Order: sequence, then C-alpha cells, then structure tokens
Amino acid sequence: MSRAARPGSAAPAPQHGTRPDAAGTPTPDRRQGRAAPRRAAAGSASASADAAVLAELRPGQSVELLKELHILTREGRLNQDSRRKLKQVYHLYQFIEPLLQGAAQDGHAPLLADHGAGKSYLGFILYDLFFKTLGRGEIYGIEWRADLVERSRALANQLGFGRMQFLNLAAADAASVEAGLPERFDIVTALHACDTATDDAIAFGLHKRARAMVLVPCCQAEVAACLRQTKALQLSRTPLAELWRHPIHTRELGSQLTNVLRCLHLEASGYQVTVTELVGWEHSLKNELILARWTGQKKRSAAERLAAILDEFGLRQVLGARFGVVKTDGLTAAD
Repeated sequence: MSRAARPGSAAPAPQHGTRPDAAGTPTPDRRQGRAAPRRAAAGSASASADAAVLAELRPGQSVELLKELHILTREGRLNQDSRRKLKQVYHLYQFIEPLLQGAAQDGHAPLLADHGAGKSYLGFILYDLFFKTLGRGEIYGIEWRADLVERSRALANQLGFGRMQFLNLAAADAASVEAGLPERFDIVTALHACDTATDDAIAFGLHKRARAMVLVPCCQAEVAACLRQTKALQLSRTPLAELWRHPIHTRELGSQLTNVLRCLHLEASGYQVTVTELVGWEHSLKNELILARWTGQKKRSAAERLAAILDEFGLRQVLGARFGVVKTDGLTAAD
C-alpha cells in the first residue's frame, strides 16, 4: 500500500500514459488508448478518399497534372468544383479522342496544333490521356503571351511530357514559313481563342491541310461592330434589321452570324461540319463546339450561301477576303 504524501511534500510525478486523479494519484489515461484507433481511422479514411479519387480518373492519368491544373485540390481530392471541371474535361475529350484515334492509325505519329493555348490546359489533358500512352506524336501549343509559354514549358519538363512544344507566336503568324512548323498537321484545336483568333486557327488548318479541326469560338466582336456601323442603313432597307437594333441583340446576332459564316467557309473548303454543345461547360455563353472533318468534297452551295449572307448583311467588303469570297459571282477562292 502506498503511503499518503506528507504535508508540504510534492505529489508524485505522473507516469507516461497516466494522469493524476483528484487526490493527485496517477491513474491510467484512457485518452491514450483512444488516440491510436482514431489515428488508424484517419489513415483508413485518407486511403479510402485516395481510392475514390483514382476511381473517377482514367487509368494512368497524372494526379500531379490535375493538381497543377486545379482540377484536383492541393491535397489531391475532388470537391464539387473540381468534380465539375473533371466532368467538363471528359466531355470535351469524348469529341476529340475519335479524331486522334483516326489520325494514329497504321503507326502514324499524329501532330496536333493548339491555337490560343493559354496555359495549355487542353494540350496537357490530351497528352496525358492519349499521347502519353500512344508513345508517338507531338502537340504544339501556340500562344502569344511569353509568360504563359514559359510556364507551360516548365510544367511539361516537370511532368516528363517530352513531346510537347510551346511556341511564342500569334495565331495569325503561325502558318508563315518563318514559324518553322511542320508542313502538315492532323488536328487543329482552338479552345476559347478570342475573337478573330478562331478564324486564324481555321486559316492555319486550311493551310496545313488538317484532317480535322475542333473549335470552341469566343468573344466574336468583329461582326457585331460591322453590324453596328451599318445599322441605320439596314433599318431603312429591311425590317430584318430589327434583329440587331438593340445592342444586346447586336452582340448575340454578331456571334451567331460569325459562327455560321465559319461553318459555311469550312464546308466550302472540303470539310464536313458538325455543331454541338459543350454540356455543363463553365463558360455558359461560349459553349458552341464546331467539329470539322476533311472529306475533300467542296460544297458549291455552301460557297454561294456564304457570299449571299455577306452581301445581305453588308459584310463582304470587310470580311470577304477572310472567308475566301473574292469573285463577284459568289464563289470562294476554294472553287
């Protein structure tokens, strides 16, 4: 039996894993016993969370890349926002993957040019999901902002994505001989390339005889500006000018008209065109997806309608050369 502490003497020091009771006597600390199961449970929960994330990714997909692109959180987790971004990525990829598979047939090394690349979000995703496993082919990211080009180069080096190149070029200059790019590309992409950069990407694709083009236009302001300048004249000429009398309608019609002209231009140049929607895309007003596949069949009717629309809206003088309408009979340069 332990003797009680004498008055004025110090209470015995508690031993490891004990805590003093009301009388100062060390007793077993039950909290120590509970800590280990909690740590084990936390470790198990973390492992389960990691497994859940991997279950939602494609096989072999780089977690490090998805963190860098902010599709995964810094901890490598999926929250509501990152899960939405991942869904958007896969939704876009489902349109591009068949084109890449077609370009990679018979051992061919596909070449893809991404215009208005920005941070090369699309290029990195395509490389990670397709080119990395394929083991051949290259992606060229074309971007005019030097800081973004350097950032993309550093990230590609960090990830070991050796068949990605990044060029500090304006989209309008990419087709020139001085750019030093290959003579032909299989696929040209332009994801939210602003205003006329989408037209520059189309011109590049035509010049490089691309097998396919994947375009998500953005900020089409040029046609709206032309409509605004001729609004008074058109209002006196046709009641259809009411379609763009108000500023908000001018912007909307200008955007719609621009994409219609682009589709007709592609059809007149030998491409089969499909227009669809990027469902759930975060840029809700910029979610039109134009898919163009080379067939070689240049549609005369598309060329005629293109010229007629330019004339109807008073746009031939400004936009005729861009869309290949150079003859008075309404035919395009492609004919």
